[in-house]
Amino acid sequence: MSECIFCEIVAGRAPCHQVYEDDLVLGFMDAFPVAPGHTLVIPKQHAENLFEIRAECLAAVSRTSQALALGVRKALDPDGVMVMQLNGAAAGQTVFHYHTHLIPRAEGSVLSLHPRIPGNTEELESMASKIRSALD
Repeated sequence: MSECIFCEIVAGRAPCHQVYEDDLVLGFMDAFPVAPGHTLVIPKQHAENLFEIRAECLAAVSRTSQALALGVRKALDPDGVMVMQLNGAAAGQTVFHYHTHLIPRAEGSVLSLHPRIPGNTEELESMASKIRSALD
């Protein structure tokens, strides 16, 4: 799936600010963050959406999402963490490889799905490092 940016990241042909990796999943900072600490969790095996992902990969993404959300909360102390997963263009999906968003939220902040403004590389790596350090 060379046209899939997430498959390129999994293969090591595209960069990311990695937070977590195991045999089934990869967690990394969203390159276009909605908020500082916006993290993505993806299955390493390509599946376009919830309707195509294998059950074992879905379970691994879910387990990892919980662990990384706990890490985000410990590292960044947000008021909340939004967990978001979109299926299909009509639902707002822009990268067609299953993924879960973990978005730190502050009380009163305006909700945005995809600002499409690239994050600062140094800030993304700093956030990735903080979250990695907070994982138990």
